[in-house]
Amino acid sequence: MLALPDPYEDDVRRCREILRAGSKSFYAASLFLPGRVRGPASVLYAFCRVADDAVDLVSPQHAPEAIARMRERLEKIYDGVPNDSPVDRALAVVAKRFGLPRAVLEAMLDGFAWDVEGRRYADLDALQGYCARVAATVGVMMTVLMGRRDPGVLARACDLGVAMQLTNICRDVGEDARNGRVYLPAAWLEEAGVDVEALLRAPSFSAPLGAVIERTLAEADRLYARSDAGVAMLPRGCRMAIRAARLLYSDIGAELRRRGCDSVATRAVVPGGRKLGLLARAYGAWFTADRAPAADDPPALPAVRFLVEAVA
Repeated sequence: MLALPDPYEDDVRRCREILRAGSKSFYAASLFLPGRVRGPASVLYAFCRVADDAVDLVSPQHAPEAIARMRERLEKIYDGVPNDSPVDRALAVVAKRFGLPRAVLEAMLDGFAWDVEGRRYADLDALQGYCARVAATVGVMMTVLMGRRDPGVLARACDLGVAMQLTNICRDVGEDARNGRVYLPAAWLEEAGVDVEALLRAPSFSAPLGAVIERTLAEADRLYARSDAGVAMLPRGCRMAIRAARLLYSDIGAELRRRGCDSVATRAVVPGGRKLGLLARAYGAWFTADRAPAADDPPALPAVRFLVEAVA
């Protein structure tokens, strides 16, 4: 007798098709994850992709409505009556199976809402609050999927998420300015003498702007270094994928520095040959000794503590 198809597995397959078309970087990176994590992670990223597209692909005046609809979808997912969509159905299964707190996904949608509002960030603490919502949320959920809920492990996952988002911000200064957005800390821009309104009117690179980008990259580097201890706290089969993401993203910062921190004229991209070298380095994570959180490890950033507490 032929076995009946598993509806969940079919939904996971369709989630991976969404990612293969619209999130090629994650789709490739997910191949380094063990199968037990790859499927649920694909569901999670597919929901993030759908939510992002729901906001980005509508006019600005309709974006708040799009976010409200995503919140309604999330509510139905956690109520166990998801919309008739492979992403929603699969996420309902994953959320229940892994005990994913709804508050973490709600925080991610809050970050999308902040983008729609065009928020600017007065200082590094405020910017880290934004990064917590749009990036550390994903790090926290991935850590849960890998079977780790210890506050010390979650804190390091948040460090990596915030660092990666800071790198994104530095890489996209020109693109964001052309879209009417500035994410770099306002206090740092003011100290450097950067006229934000002039930057928005006619995006152009300057040495003071480069100094602020370098300062932001330095903060990202500090958090990348803090996150390194967390890789050895993960299951061995998950370490290479996370180490690879860390190395590839931090190298975007290195590429920016090679260009004099000018992310207005061009967009920094890591060349393919160097990516292969970084992936080879990431393979070494398989052989690192196991590590448990220690009492003298740095505490979680204040901006991400609500995420750690929601899970742990």
